[in-house]
Amino acid sequence: MMNKFSKLFLSVQAALLATGSLAYAADETPDDSQNDGKLERIMVTAQKRVQNAQEVPMAISALKSGELENLGAAGNDLRFMASRIPSLNIESSFGRTFPRFYIRGMGNTDFDLNSSQPVSLVVDDVVQENSILKGYPIFDMERVEVLRGPQGTLFGRNTTAGIIKLDTKKPTQEFSAYAKASYGTFNTTNLEGAVGGGLTDTVSARLSVLDQQRDDWVDNKAPGFEQKDQLEGYHDKAARLQVLWEPTSDFSALFNAHYRDLDGTPRVNHANAIQRGSNSLVPGFDRDTVYQNAASRAQQDVTTKGGSAKLEYNFGDYTLTSITAYEKAEAYSRADVDGGYTSANPGISVVNFNSESADGLPKHHQLTQELRIASNELGRLDWQAGLFYFDEELNIDSYDFDSNGQVDGYAWQKQDTKAWAAFASVDYDLTDAFKVTAGVRYSHDKKDFQAQREISPIGGGATGILTENPSDGQVSWDLSGVYTINPDMNVYGRIARGFRAPSIQGRLLFGDEVTVADSETMTSAELGIKSDILDNRGRVNFDIYYYQLDDQELTAVGGDTNFNRLVNADKSVGYGAELDSQFAITSNLLVTAGVSYNHTEIKDDQLAVGVCGSQCNVTDPLDANGNALIDGNSLPQAPKWTINMTASYTYPLADGDLFATTDWAYRSSVNFFLYESTEFKSRYLLEGGARAGYRWTASSTDYEVAAYVRNITDTTRVTGAIDFNNLTGFVNDPRVMGVEFKVSFF
Repeated sequence: MMNKFSKLFLSVQAALLATGSLAYAADETPDDSQNDGKLERIMVTAQKRVQNAQEVPMAISALKSGELENLGAAGNDLRFMASRIPSLNIESSFGRTFPRFYIRGMGNTDFDLNSSQPVSLVVDDVVQENSILKGYPIFDMERVEVLRGPQGTLFGRNTTAGIIKLDTKKPTQEFSAYAKASYGTFNTTNLEGAVGGGLTDTVSARLSVLDQQRDDWVDNKAPGFEQKDQLEGYHDKAARLQVLWEPTSDFSALFNAHYRDLDGTPRVNHANAIQRGSNSLVPGFDRDTVYQNAASRAQQDVTTKGGSAKLEYNFGDYTLTSITAYEKAEAYSRADVDGGYTSANPGISVVNFNSESADGLPKHHQLTQELRIASNELGRLDWQAGLFYFDEELNIDSYDFDSNGQVDGYAWQKQDTKAWAAFASVDYDLTDAFKVTAGVRYSHDKKDFQAQREISPIGGGATGILTENPSDGQVSWDLSGVYTINPDMNVYGRIARGFRAPSIQGRLLFGDEVTVADSETMTSAELGIKSDILDNRGRVNFDIYYYQLDDQELTAVGGDTNFNRLVNADKSVGYGAELDSQFAITSNLLVTAGVSYNHTEIKDDQLAVGVCGSQCNVTDPLDANGNALIDGNSLPQAPKWTINMTASYTYPLADGDLFATTDWAYRSSVNFFLYESTEFKSRYLLEGGARAGYRWTASSTDYEVAAYVRNITDTTRVTGAIDFNNLTGFVNDPRVMGVEFKVSFF
């Protein structure tokens, strides 16, 4: 224990003494003489209005484009934000697709393609419901906002834990463009660029493109299946075109079309990676090597496309907004799930039985429509109200394969979801110093579900067509107040109720039942203070919170078969504290620090779930059927502690600036599953990154050359596991180093 914290202290101390990424929302040119080293305001749209984040009565963290560039320098996907914002964790058993988000300990470990998540992802005002949509790459981004706590009033159902809100750079009449290229370890290349400006006096556009590649770098050494550099490569391409039409000062129409095409391999599983009786990796574990008999057939293909139209009409005191959006996705992922091979001879990666499976999303589409009217700063009273409609259809195919790679199991699912909502929110200034906000929303959700297993891989035979048709309507609300102590300090309080719609799990490949989780509701209370200090050279935000989830929807993953079951816990509670801070030490040196403590606990003395089929050491009490009683356990993938630090230093020269950045993130251990066992409880994870280079300007063009490194210490940790066949796990990404060049035109 002392050794762990000693390492953490030394790393944090190094981060403070080194130089690192820009402070949250600090100007991207920290030596700008206009701000004299002071922190700029963070403008957010957490309440669907442009507001100073310091005046919004909820816990918000924001990352701007410069910080996102530093964190994503190695072509990393959305998971690079994990632990770099207080109370945020992100993980995936699929790899670059299907990210699963956790805020204040709340999330969902379900790996099915129709899984419901309590953290919603909203991109350019459009909800991305299906998890495949949530893996779209981060590029040419204005900012990312993380809203912690229930957001059911303005953003709807399935936001009991919070929201991750992504805003891309929009078209303007002013010309701007950039191109960036980087090259790194494993032949990692990242090509990115954008160009935008006015096409006419009333039409402007912005085109953004991305091409990321990495060679396969994991060797397969299974006897008879040897191949060098067989897994972990990818080719990810994406593009986005936005056109803004402003025929008058009162009307605007923003059109968005986007596309993604990913060709790669799925997350690599390592059989018997975890020591029995411990949560450490086995001696001699090599991240670069697997022993799999099905690695040659591993593939992951994802295609998403979509578009939206945002129409706004300002008629004086009010603005009418309409957002119409359509999303479509196709996906197929096939992997050696057991991560090993069968053999009569014992070995590190010999498994009890082969498990090679695949899941596909041959059909998916999502249609959303929001209509909203809002007042325009009328005075003491402002309000907004609207209607929302959601329609999603998807088909899922699930396959199992024998040892020769031939299909020996097949099941399908179909799900149609329709939801609608009406909402309203009011802001009222009781005094010049005290403002209250109240909101209410009614949401109704209905799912029509069918599933069937046509071929059984385990001799269970076919099933009939199983159907479920859950529906529910619930009211969400929030009440908050913010009091201005002085121009540099606000205190706030917030009480909110959230609603998560019923969920269905029907992956029948290895099971005979469709499980339905009833709606969960959440009540949350939060108190916080937001302060600008040291003549606006420092900013410290702090909050404490408590929540209770009633009938929480949980996923019992794995067990003795590769099958998920949904359950409702009678109650779960969570409480904690969060700190965001940033300081302009000098006009050239900026540092940030964030800390969160999250305690989560399941409270249901009757709830029991299946345990591992891999002879792990379960530490929970067992019922008469051998199932684990999980009362008192923490939620899965919910670290008690997260700590993040960044620093940034710029050294002016006659013709440009030298700069160096570093960022560090720590999370404490997490449980992988609802039950607790010695092996399936991760160790702490501490990762750091750095970026340094030179930037200069010539002929109205900015140039930048830099070197970067991610996972500086090359730390290896198990971040997730497969529990039905041996002690199989997957690990974090390795150290990646590289160089990059960027040119920006204005």
